[in-house]
Amino acid sequence: MIQRSTAAGLVSPAARDTHLVWSPWLSIQLASMGPVPTGGIFQNTGEVFIQGNKLLCANIPLLQLPQCNKEASKKWRASVILKIVGSTVLSLVLLSLFAVVILKKRKKVTQSSHPSCKELLQCSYADLVKATNGFSLANLVGSGKSGSVYKGRFEFEENTVAIKVFKLDQLGIPKSFLTECEVLRNTRHRNLVRVITACSTLDTSGHEFKALILEYMPNGSLEGWLYPKLNNYGLKRPLSLSSRITIATDIASALDYLHNRCVQPVVHCDLKPSNILLDDAMVARLADFGLAKFLQSFSHSCHHSSTSLLGPRGSIGYIAPEYGLGSKLSTEGDVYSYGIIILEMLTGKRPTDEMFTNGLNLHTFVEKAFPQKITEVLDPCIVPSSEDGDVHDNLNHGNNATDGVKSCIVQLVKLGLLCSMETPKDRPTMQDVYAEVITIKEAFAALHG
Repeated sequence: MIQRSTAAGLVSPAARDTHLVWSPWLSIQLASMGPVPTGGIFQNTGEVFIQGNKLLCANIPLLQLPQCNKEASKKWRASVILKIVGSTVLSLVLLSLFAVVILKKRKKVTQSSHPSCKELLQCSYADLVKATNGFSLANLVGSGKSGSVYKGRFEFEENTVAIKVFKLDQLGIPKSFLTECEVLRNTRHRNLVRVITACSTLDTSGHEFKALILEYMPNGSLEGWLYPKLNNYGLKRPLSLSSRITIATDIASALDYLHNRCVQPVVHCDLKPSNILLDDAMVARLADFGLAKFLQSFSHSCHHSSTSLLGPRGSIGYIAPEYGLGSKLSTEGDVYSYGIIILEMLTGKRPTDEMFTNGLNLHTFVEKAFPQKITEVLDPCIVPSSEDGDVHDNLNHGNNATDGVKSCIVQLVKLGLLCSMETPKDRPTMQDVYAEVITIKEAFAALHG
């Protein structure tokens, strides 16, 4: 018996096709269910009792019920389908929104180890004034076109720090600050200078003030070691061949990371000795990312677009020649600059030396001497002279040890020449360069036990 039912729709298919052998008759009273099925027990009117079912309809005349409206039935079915589809779509939308929320939370957690500069604004202008003793000249470490660097110490920071104050009156420098923030927060490597915090505020005169607080590098820059000045004792600091090979390895490691290990490749755009800093263990750290650029394509070719902020980027003598012809920024440009630095470390000559005129440059100068006369262009500090002769004699007429040293030097010179080739496609990738310089370093280390 089905009594006082308010269910809408058809009786289930089982009721249509089943003879309900367990009951000789079917009673439907005070129900409101729509069309009555035409199969099964409903075909025998003697076994079906219908009472008080005003809203029932049937296509069986003997049941004496109103005839079912086929259009109404179609509308009802369409309504049911729409409800099912609508519920499904709504569920999918809700699931998608839930997934987006979860992904955003995960991304936020992932990026927490690389906070943005806004998240790093923890020190005030007054803190910087106090840390540097009023930005005194005694604390001035160096100065360039983008800003000045001071050393100082905060009350909340145990170690000495470097404070880079940006020259905001120079064209493009405010954006350079943001660029350096962006690069430093998205990169982390032992051969990159680490950012500690940042400051973006107003000074006491109401002028805009921006500064980065970085690790302090007590051994200064590579430039200071290649071209040393007399210290307080009237002595110069020589940079050994071993140290030069190690520095070349450190910078190759940093560039390989920037070009090939970052989610989005980074081009430094301003490689030069003054941007290579040395920590207390003489480990080289790459600094000054104010001109750096994230490549827009995972292909590092110079044919892929990467807009320039200040025209050709870099410093005279280290800029890749294709940049002067309007080529786009590329990792090959960094490789060129790296090659020039290698040649500079081995010869002790700047690429802007006065001797380089009339088409002669550092690359061609070394290339002309390579490999037979390479000792004639080397920095005398690389291999100490003996009591009986100079550095050239030592390398050209030496024992097995000096032969090994000369082999390492020749290989490093060759690498510098390859990296500084005029055509970008002729230069190796930093991944290959890093592998090669590691081999040279290991070979040199083996000579010294």
